[in-house]
Amino acid sequence: MEQNNYQGALQQPAGSGFNAKSTAGDVIKGIDLTGKVAIVTGGNTGIGLETTKVLAAAGATVIVPARDIEKAEKNLRGIHNVEIMPMDLMDPASVDGFANRFLASGRPLHLLINNAGIMWVPLRWDERGIESQLATNYLAQFQLIARLWPALKKANGARVINVSSHGHHFAPFNFEDPNFLHREYETLLGYGQSKTAVNLFSMELDNRARGSNVRAYSLHPGSIGGTELGREAPLELFQRMGFMDANGNMLPEVAAALKTIPQGAATTVWCATSPLLNNIGGVYCEDADIAPLAADISKPQGVNPYSLDEASAKKLWALTEQMTGIKFTL
Repeated sequence: MEQNNYQGALQQPAGSGFNAKSTAGDVIKGIDLTGKVAIVTGGNTGIGLETTKVLAAAGATVIVPARDIEKAEKNLRGIHNVEIMPMDLMDPASVDGFANRFLASGRPLHLLINNAGIMWVPLRWDERGIESQLATNYLAQFQLIARLWPALKKANGARVINVSSHGHHFAPFNFEDPNFLHREYETLLGYGQSKTAVNLFSMELDNRARGSNVRAYSLHPGSIGGTELGREAPLELFQRMGFMDANGNMLPEVAAALKTIPQGAATTVWCATSPLLNNIGGVYCEDADIAPLAADISKPQGVNPYSLDEASAKKLWALTEQMTGIKFTL
C-alpha cells in the first residue's frame, strides 16, 4: 500500500540535483507538455507569470484567471498558448463562475497551480466574515479544486500544486478563532496560519485524491525580489523585521539572499513536472526538491511538523467544508 505523508513520513529530499539557484527553465529541460492543460492563478505577475511562460513554452495550454483582465492582457502579450478568463479569489461566486466556464469546455485539467496569494495586509474580512489572507490563500484554493475536481479526475494523471511559504512557521492553524474575531490581529500570524492550512490541506487532498490518479503538493518558492506580494505593507513593518534601513533602503545582506523570479518559480514548475514525483505526493517542497522536516525552526529551511499533522489535517478539512459550504467528497 502506498504511503501517505502524515507526520512528515515522506519528507526526505529526492535527490533532484537542483538547488536554490536553479531556475524554472532549468527544471523543465527535456519535458514536453504538448496536449496538457494547465491553470495558473496569479499567472500574470511575479513568479506566476514566469510559471505561465515556462509551461506554455513547453507546449501546455495555460489558462490564467485574473481579476484585472486589462493588466493580464498587457503582461501576457506575446506569449503563445495562453488564455485569460475572469476570476476574483475573494469572491466565491466568481470562483464558481470561472470553474463552471472551464468545465463547460469539456477539457481535462492536467495541472492546477494555485499560485495567487496575499501577504502583509491589514485586517479585513470577506462577505462571509472570513479573514482575507485565509480566504485568498487557502479557502479559495479549496473551493477551486473542489469545483474543478471533475476535470482533474478526467485528466487521469493530474497534479495540484499549492504555493505555500516558509511563512507557515509563523503560526499553526488556530481552530478556535481563525478569523481574528476574539484575538488581536497580527498580519504575519494571519499569513502563517493560512499557509499552514495550505500544507495540511495539500497532504490530506493527496491522500484522498490519489485513488483517482490526482496528486497534490505544497511548496515554498523562496524569498523573492521583484514581486507584488508586499504592495500593501507599511515601511515600518519591513524596518521592524530588519529588512530595511531608516531611509527605506533594503539592507545589502537581505537583497543578496533573495531569489530572482525565474529561481522563485523553479519549485512550482518542478512539482508540476518532475518524474521523481510520479509515485509520491502530499509532500512540501522547496529549492526544487522535497524539503526535510525542520528540526530547528529558527533556520530558513524545512517544513514544520505541525503543518503535516494527520489529526489537524482531517479537522481542517471538516472545518473548511463548514466555512465554505462545500461538501468536497472524492
